[in-house]
Amino acid sequence: MSLLKILNYPDPRLNKIASKVIVVDKQIKSFVNNLSDTMYDAKGIGLAATQVDFHKKIIVIDISEEKNRLITLINPELIESSGTQDTEEGCLSVPDIYEKVERSESVRVKALDVNGKEFEIKAEGLLAVCIQHEMDHLEGKVFVEYLSFLKRDRIKKKMIKKNKKLYA
Repeated sequence: MSLLKILNYPDPRLNKIASKVIVVDKQIKSFVNNLSDTMYDAKGIGLAATQVDFHKKIIVIDISEEKNRLITLINPELIESSGTQDTEEGCLSVPDIYEKVERSESVRVKALDVNGKEFEIKAEGLLAVCIQHEMDHLEGKVFVEYLSFLKRDRIKKKMIKKNKKLYA
């Protein structure tokens, strides 16, 4: 088990756009293990590779109570979405901040699994929100960017102050 360092907002590396994984090899599989270990250790329900400064299209998610239903999405593509829902979101890159964000209620996504096999997943509710949230990270977008300028600015200042204390 190797834990990775999660970047904190407003780190500019969170705004990098991830590139596609060309081959799911041993290195990618090992990274997925480290990414999921990091997510579980941080008590999260999702983590994108971008959040640990690895800019490839890889997401891990586990919304189960038991933390035993890991979903790995490599090169995820949104096929369809429908409905809307307002859900309070948080993010491991923006610790202790929770805000309502409007997302699609239902999504269908095509991706590769950890063995490089293509599959589709249809998700609703929390899983749909989590998938969209993590896919945003792959596009260089953090959930606070959906908020008003005023809220986003307040959060940015709070995070900068918090980060200074962490690294002082």
